[in-house]
Amino acid sequence: MKDTPTVQASVRLGRYLRDNPVIPLIAFLLLLIVALEIMKPGMIMPIRVGRNGIFSTFWIGNLIKFAIPLAMLAACQVLTMLTSGIDLSAGVVATVAAFVCATASPLVGVGPSILIALSAGALVGLVNGIGSGIIRVHPLIMTLGTGLIATGCLQVYQRFVISTGTEIPGFLLWLGTGRTLGMPNGLFLFIPFAIGILGLMRYSGFGRLLFALGSNEHAARLSGVRSWQVLVALYVLSSIIASLAGLLYLGMIRTPSLSLANPLLLPSVAAAVIGGTSIFGGRGSFGGAIVGALILRVIDTLLTLLQMPQGARIMIFGLIILAVTAMYVRITGQR
Repeated sequence: MKDTPTVQASVRLGRYLRDNPVIPLIAFLLLLIVALEIMKPGMIMPIRVGRNGIFSTFWIGNLIKFAIPLAMLAACQVLTMLTSGIDLSAGVVATVAAFVCATASPLVGVGPSILIALSAGALVGLVNGIGSGIIRVHPLIMTLGTGLIATGCLQVYQRFVISTGTEIPGFLLWLGTGRTLGMPNGLFLFIPFAIGILGLMRYSGFGRLLFALGSNEHAARLSGVRSWQVLVALYVLSSIIASLAGLLYLGMIRTPSLSLANPLLLPSVAAAVIGGTSIFGGRGSFGGAIVGALILRVIDTLLTLLQMPQGARIMIFGLIILAVTAMYVRITGQR
């Protein structure tokens, strides 16, 4: 029995959507926005359509503003997941960078404090890379361990600077809280960042090496790829990205703390997985992770309207990761 044209078209559509996960993700995002508007009329679409257009510029700006640091941390997960790894220290690194920058600024100035903050994050990434690439500790265990160590070091560091006060650089406040034409100033950092990550993944030799290691590390080694060098560079890059996200988040929250960006870790993993990145390696999309971050922010708004407690939100993020991973295994047959 031959397949009908309708069945063939359905199969082709399914393959196209699987190869381009951003399209159904955008459709899902729009459905969530419609659901949000139904739950709270006037929140997204103003009652009267004026010069601002149909959608509320303020609401869209807020959505983008809080999705930016999440998307930047999701980039850490996308890049490391390409090699079948993960970076569970990203949230801690972002917190360390933000806290070090805020506490060092009164002592050494804004410029040196930012360099120190980025260097502290890069050091954690270097340890992650050496542990994962040279010593061959599994990335999940390695990054979890370094995250705990960094948390302890941060608590010790706090004792020495507790009396010096804090200072948040003005341009970080401008990036984190300012707006231009209704859109958050954080886009001035995020747009070039996103273009750079997309270009790295698609056009650079380093990006091709990440995909190669995740698809078949043994074959990549036989081809002459020095995997340990790639992994060291990868985890240093991931930590620098997390540090930048932490500095931007510091400008948004305006209050340094010992757990500033830690709550973003699990959502960053969820955003990467929702965006089509496989935790099994060799497949990932930063564009999808960006849409995934927007989806999670809309879901967070929905849960707030439903008065869901924080514990329930964390449970939902965990269920999202499990559900999407199970769907990927079901579709591709990979384990």
